[in-house]
Amino acid sequence: MNGGEIENLITLLGRLPGLGPRSARRAVLHLMKKRESLLLPLAEAMNRAASAIQICSTCGNLDSQNPCSLCQDSRRDPALICVVEEVGDLWALERSGAFRGRYHVLGGTLSAIDGRGPEQLHIDALIARAGKSEVREIILALSVTVDGQTTAHYISECLGDQQVEVSRLGHGVPVGGELDYLDDGTLTAALKSRRPA
Repeated sequence: MNGGEIENLITLLGRLPGLGPRSARRAVLHLMKKRESLLLPLAEAMNRAASAIQICSTCGNLDSQNPCSLCQDSRRDPALICVVEEVGDLWALERSGAFRGRYHVLGGTLSAIDGRGPEQLHIDALIARAGKSEVREIILALSVTVDGQTTAHYISECLGDQQVEVSRLGHGVPVGGELDYLDDGTLTAALKSRRPA
């Protein structure tokens, strides 16, 4: 039906979250119609991003510099570290504008079903960061799911010997809710009403 390049592009786009084969096919058709104004600039931007964007060695954020711009921002409070599952959660909290501390991206949650244990997450790096003298509070901003709560409990246990307060997001985050899907007001309320873990 289509040339190999088109089918390959449809297959690759179809692997993105929220895009199945039909949506990918529509996206490719749209890109082809807008070759000069959309396809070529998108291809150039993706190529530049692939070579420039890196993972921050301090917090796990994505940025074109390492450490990232958030870790280098002297206006942020180094005494507060907000722990999130994925970079998308960090971005969601940043959109809310409610948090002015530092972040730590775990890279997921503990999940026996998926074979993800503490070794696959950045928990050891978090514990090392929590041991620094300037850190006063660790805020666990994890999804209110079974895996999120299991991870929060595990981290709380690991930080038990540290001289640091451990808190969780308070009301505003619904049970089963994921941070990336919440609105800014809900995230702001949840940060303000955090409680001890």
